Amino acid sequence: MSTTIQQSQKELDRLSAIKTINSEIEALNELKNSLDSNSLTKALDLMQNSSGRIIVTGMGKSGHIGRKIAASLASTGTPSFFVHPAEASHGDLGMITENDVVIAISNSGESKELIDILNYCKRFGITIIAITKNPESSLGKAGDVILTLPNNGEACPLGLAPTNSTTATLVIGDILTIGLIERNGFSKEDFNDRHPGGKLGAILKRVSDLMHVGAEMPILEENSNMQAVLLEMTSKRLGCVGFINQSGELTGILTDGDLRRCLSADILNSKAIDLMTKNPKTISPNAMTAEALKLMHDKKITNLFVLENKKPIGVIHIHDLLNNGVA
Repeated sequence: MSTTIQQSQKELDRLSAIKTINSEIEALNELKNSLDSNSLTKALDLMQNSSGRIIVTGMGKSGHIGRKIAASLASTGTPSFFVHPAEASHGDLGMITENDVVIAISNSGESKELIDILNYCKRFGITIIAITKNPESSLGKAGDVILTLPNNGEACPLGLAPTNSTTATLVIGDILTIGLIERNGFSKEDFNDRHPGGKLGAILKRVSDLMHVGAEMPILEENSNMQAVLLEMTSKRLGCVGFINQSGELTGILTDGDLRRCLSADILNSKAIDLMTKNPKTISPNAMTAEALKLMHDKKITNLFVLENKKPIGVIHIHDLLNNGVA
């Protein structure tokens, strides 16, 4: 393929990408402009006040988006799971109780696979939140609340592959998720409880989860001689020593970098209080590890002592953060 043809293809690909982006932006703008606040508030009321779970269902691409919506809700404090419409007809209807709220998704509103779930919900008085572009469809008529999708076609040049519709559905799911987070006062700590593993789990750990404590903590009295300081720093291998006064309060820190900068023939005749950095940066044991990393980065330091009532209870090194995926 010649260079000219390659360049031409790159330009065609770029234009196609921009066209797709613009089409989906247009769909989201239509969603924003047509959003019914009454329906949205009613949907959030039903979800927030449910004594059961949020059941999300949909077929095909709507189902894939539904799985993501259910996962987002569950991870942010709203018990939720996905029920496949086809499996529901073969026993999984028993997973849906009268206390639950069902979010049913179908762009056209006429997915045949949803019929059994819709009939089951009507029979047992289970609330249905319908997400569809057609309020007059079977799903629209069955819904207790309708969240209407934009009806501006798809980005697909054939007008067939779900693109605009799935993007808008995903955003509606995010709207519901964020709405419940804000209503329920869901916190970083709550989020951490549900994400103990992976990158999010690492970032949301507390300093107390990673800090060195007890005999691992390099601590000396502030009037200690430098020979004792060097031995403490070498044995604890954290590149620093913290110093306390007679009340046990942290008054200073000395790092291996500080030692290199003030190295002289008579250093062993000095005392820690003469060389230490006074009033060092510290952190609370309840702080998130991400906060510790930011503080270290901003102040260009590698250690933080962890204080309670001005007294050191631990120390955390930047390597502790990096080794645990906080970066």
